[in-house]
Amino acid sequence: MLNINNTSPEKLEEKITAMREGGKIMGNLLRDLKEYVQPGMTGKEIDQWVRKEIVKRGAKVSYDMLEEEFPGSICISVNDELVHGAPKDEPLEEGDKVSFDLVIFYKGYHTDSAFTMLVGGKGSPAVKKMISVTESSLYEGIEQVKPGAHIGDIGAAVEKVLRKGNLGVIENYVGHGIDVSMHEAPEIPNYGKKGHGYKLVEGDTICIEPMSCLGKPANYVDKQDHWSVKMKDGSIGCHFEHTILVTKDGYEILTLPD
Repeated sequence: MLNINNTSPEKLEEKITAMREGGKIMGNLLRDLKEYVQPGMTGKEIDQWVRKEIVKRGAKVSYDMLEEEFPGSICISVNDELVHGAPKDEPLEEGDKVSFDLVIFYKGYHTDSAFTMLVGGKGSPAVKKMISVTESSLYEGIEQVKPGAHIGDIGAAVEKVLRKGNLGVIENYVGHGIDVSMHEAPEIPNYGKKGHGYKLVEGDTICIEPMSCLGKPANYVDKQDHWSVKMKDGSIGCHFEHTILVTKDGYEILTLPD
């Protein structure tokens, strides 16, 4: 994250303007993606569509900039995959849970957002509830954001909602700071204690991204594609995320659609 205390007002305004514009591109793209996804499509087909849309809308694929090559432009995590899912050739079926996690690069800055859905809109009531609760936990975490708030305030709020919903809380993957780099300090866990951790300041840009599951939170990286994080017990994983700007009076969600 840019050192806000040592950043000129002009540089900070440049960052905020670019991330607002990039965030709007992101929000609109993910809104359109949710409408685009249909049963029978493969992850690789969806990935190709996303790549074309990123370029068409004037941004760049952030995953192309990773040191270790990622096989796609968007993470697509299906059913027992939690996060970092590599796009695959298998067609999606109605009722599958699928999580999409996208990072784009625009005018020198990254924005990052994720959502989870049921393919075709139908599926298990337990999975529907998990999706609803996890998305609620994201917004409860966002509500804590303001200058002077601690990272622990965010984590505690997210964790409270997830545990009340009887969901597994993922602890080994966390949110993060973001701007010129995709992942920056501070780390933002989905658990914590109020009043603990880094204290937010106006101009900070962070990613809050609750991750949950229907079973136990233990997970592992798939040995075949070396990317997809899967639940050890085979349960269903869930993921939501927004990029947030800390404003003078609170927060602004940068990655919402028009």
